[in-house]
Amino acid sequence: MLSEPLTLDLQTVHLSDEQFYRLCMANPELRVERTPQGGLLLMPPVGGESGNRELELGADLAIWNRQTQLGKVFSSSTIFKLPGGGDRSPDAAWVELSRWQALTPEQRTKFPPIAPDFVIELRSQTDSLPMLQAKLQEYLDSGVRLGWLFNPQAQQVEIYRPEQPPEVRSLPTTLSGESVLPGFTLSVERFIG
Repeated sequence: MLSEPLTLDLQTVHLSDEQFYRLCMANPELRVERTPQGGLLLMPPVGGESGNRELELGADLAIWNRQTQLGKVFSSSTIFKLPGGGDRSPDAAWVELSRWQALTPEQRTKFPPIAPDFVIELRSQTDSLPMLQAKLQEYLDSGVRLGWLFNPQAQQVEIYRPEQPPEVRSLPTTLSGESVLPGFTLSVERFIG
């Protein structure tokens, strides 16, 4: 039974960006990411509780964005080609509109070569906390301006900002989108189940 993402170290095989894209398109049932070093991560599916929490968090972001029309919101199925070389799928992401519009139509259709401005990661039962924390740091190193890592197991959320240590808050709490997502607030209750 797969309990954590499986990392395939491809030191002897290097996939080009096009080969990685074709691999993902040929295997839509797989959730695949790629580390900056080229390792493939096969992500196990999440269970019902995690899937529900993920959608609820993303829905709040989408509703705020629909009202403000300040950017584009993306689901966990979207892979972003980060400047540092990784190909990552946050559980939810947001890109400011002018940055999104600066991409070509082909770039928007494939894996967008851009770091989101904002990301959400939700730790599921199969996720390693240190691996997710490293992923959030990779996002920041790539240009993400704000990230939230929800950890239901500890009833906490970690807030990631550039050039600052993560801020850890206990749940329940109210989060602010700060200057990245102006006017966006999210009240998070304790996770149950």
